[in-house]
Amino acid sequence: MTDSYASSRTNGDVSPSPNGMANGSNPSLATPSGPAGISPVLRKKLMGFVGFANLPNQVHRKSVRKGFQFTTMVVGESGLGKSTLVNTLFDTQLYAPKEPLPPSAERPKTVAIESISADIEENGVRLRLTVVDTPGFGDFVNNDDSWKPIVENIESRFDSYLEQENRVNRSKIVDNRVHACLYFIQPTGHSLKPIDIEFMRRLHNKVNLIPIIAKADTLTEEEVAEFKARVLADIAYHNIHIFEAPTYENEDEEAISEAEEIASKIPFAVVGSDRVVQTPDGRKVRGRAYPWGVVEVDNEDHCDFVKLRQMLIRTYMEELREYTNDVLYENWRTEKLQSMGIAQDPSVFQEVNPAAKMQEERIMHEAKLAKMEAEMKMVFQQKVQEKEAKLKQSEEELYARHKDMKDSLEKQRADLEDKKRRIETGRPLTPEKASTSRKKGFLRQ
Repeated sequence: MTDSYASSRTNGDVSPSPNGMANGSNPSLATPSGPAGISPVLRKKLMGFVGFANLPNQVHRKSVRKGFQFTTMVVGESGLGKSTLVNTLFDTQLYAPKEPLPPSAERPKTVAIESISADIEENGVRLRLTVVDTPGFGDFVNNDDSWKPIVENIESRFDSYLEQENRVNRSKIVDNRVHACLYFIQPTGHSLKPIDIEFMRRLHNKVNLIPIIAKADTLTEEEVAEFKARVLADIAYHNIHIFEAPTYENEDEEAISEAEEIASKIPFAVVGSDRVVQTPDGRKVRGRAYPWGVVEVDNEDHCDFVKLRQMLIRTYMEELREYTNDVLYENWRTEKLQSMGIAQDPSVFQEVNPAAKMQEERIMHEAKLAKMEAEMKMVFQQKVQEKEAKLKQSEEELYARHKDMKDSLEKQRADLEDKKRRIETGRPLTPEKASTSRKKGFLRQ
């Protein structure tokens, strides 16, 4: 980036122009002259180096200024050299030498969780390293629930990160999630023990598992190769997912061969030692001295420590962090929120054309309006029918009353006509009453 920029300046693309303009600009006046008091408009044509290819350097400067955080967990039975290997990996005395407990000393009854943090700096790059140790794992007669405190610790770290994400002010989020778990396998030479299988089955979807064959100097090369094959067969049979070196498109052959070589060494057969010993040829190396020779830690012909360090620190530390954040944590977060009754609209993650989205919303709005209009028409028709029914009933009632009143008037009219005829003819209005009175009087006489 710096060379290309310098060459562009040398070639004259970004050299200052006679008018005092830089960056390869070619100013031209839009109007030769203008009214008094109005400055001419300058139109610049970009001819030289733009500079967006400098973005990786900007990210690098920001990352170096901010620093990095990395948390690793070491799990395994006591006496497999976990503390020694961590000191050897980071070339730092994180763990003090442990003194063996006397036989009369009281042993812990549960798996404990211990965290050690240290600030490491290398070539101006600061790393906040946290190592989570699990003393007591696999040291009991009954190891049924020995994995439980470890799972709870990892999930509690996820809970803490989720709680920080939900805060109003998220400017200072501390990432204390476990990015890698170094699981130490006892060099039995046979296969994985039930506790190994159960532990990896419980944790392979919550943390990046990196299986390690501890104290590989206790096995021959043939035994190491056979033991690795058996371990990988057990892992594949039980569908356990372990971290594998990722490969990307458009990578060079060196990076691809490096990833394939690292993948071929899993599980890593390592030897840890933070002591400097002298070889028979006079060299001083980190390793272990035996009567028959010296096992060198940094010699790839003796163990896989260099490949483990290359994958964990040099090459794929950022991939471990990204996979933890983008896959493991997101899957756990999804299950956590769904268990709390929170549902996610799947359309949020779909790429939608704004014009098509507006057209779809317009069609949905028109359909909603048409539905509302149809419902209003139906309600209106129902109201009209009810009103018509009431009016028809009132009309029938009025017609019946009119008919009754008409019949009553006709009857009264007929009576009046009859009385009128009686008066005109001289007949009594009540002949029946007169005849009755005569009969009664006749009987009295």
